[in-house]
Parts: sequence; structure tokens; C-alpha cells
Amino acid sequence: MDMKKVVFSALMGIVLCITAAFLPGTGLKVGDIAPDFKLKNVDGKMVSLKDYKKAKGFIVTFTCNTCPYANMYEDRLVALNKKMAPLGYPVIAIQPNDPALSSGDSFSKMQARAKEKKYGFPYLLDDGQKIYPQYGATRTPHVFLLDSSLKVRYIGAIDDSPTDETAVEHAYVEEAIAALEAGKDPQTSTTKAVGCGIKAKKK
Repeated sequence: MDMKKVVFSALMGIVLCITAAFLPGTGLKVGDIAPDFKLKNVDGKMVSLKDYKKAKGFIVTFTCNTCPYANMYEDRLVALNKKMAPLGYPVIAIQPNDPALSSGDSFSKMQARAKEKKYGFPYLLDDGQKIYPQYGATRTPHVFLLDSSLKVRYIGAIDDSPTDETAVEHAYVEEAIAALEAGKDPQTSTTKAVGCGIKAKKK
């Protein structure tokens, strides 16, 4: 009888976990005001969005060292920053994985990766995993395009072709910024972020 109770409790726990996984997220939606943060960059300095006094907006991107999809988008993210930062929309990259669960995403490995790939943007550690849940990020990479007032204008993927850059038909982030620059709302404001699930400790 006791064993039946144990099995039943375990099954109920699994059901609850599965159900929770499909509940609507509590993160940001288009039109919401995003929270600012203060996170450590790979150069050891603390970075906040308020540090960027002249920014027109931000390409806040949750990404990491270890996800194959993040790796496929890495060069594109570097190029995106080179193109958009001069227009006032810098990339702000945040590594959300728990390094205890993903050793390849440790701070020292982040530093090495940023140096190797010559990142021209901050690469911040979400120490304690406090920021990504506030934004509602679920994948790496996952983009949140903000305007100067930190209002969310686009959420989702960088473009529509994760595995083949030459096959991109819609560069979602670039198209959204072009709309903002024209004084319009992005025609596409949300897309599905394609990538690896964020690695977090169970609570």
C-alpha cells in the first residue's frame, strides 16, 4: 500500500511538471516595459541598459556558448551588432544557463569565447538566473528588441533560417528595427525562438 502511494505521488509529480511546462509564461509581452538589470560583463565590469544614454533601443539576446543553435547564430549576432549599433541599437547578450549544469557556459569560458569571436558587444552572465525569467526567455538564442523607453517591440528569433544563413528570407530583428526607424510598429512582432532550452536548477 505504501509503495502504491509512493508510485502515485511520483506520477502526480510528473503530471504536474508536464502541466507546468505548458502553462502560459509569465515573461514579457510586446508592449510591456522591460526591467533593467546590472550584470557582470566578460571584462569584469557591471553593465546596465541605463549606461547607454544615446541608445534608440536594445537587441537583448539570451544566448550561450554551448547550444548548437546559438553557435550557428554567433557570427550573425556579431554582424547584427556591427550593423545596428551605429544606428543606436546595440546587441546586449546575456548568458542565462546555470554554469553548474553547463560547465561550457562558465564565466571563464564566456570570456574565452568572447575573445575568440571578437564580440563587439557585452556578454553578460545572468548570475543566479534572475533576469531571464523576468523577460520570459526560454531558448538560446531568444531576442527581445526594446526601444529607448525599454518598451518591448519584438520577441523571438533573429531570422527565419537557423541552420542556413544563405536561406534567410526574413531578418526579423533587422526588419523590426527598420520599422521603428520609419516610425512604425514592426509588421512581425513575435516569432518562435528556435534553440536549446535554458538550463536551470529545479526549484
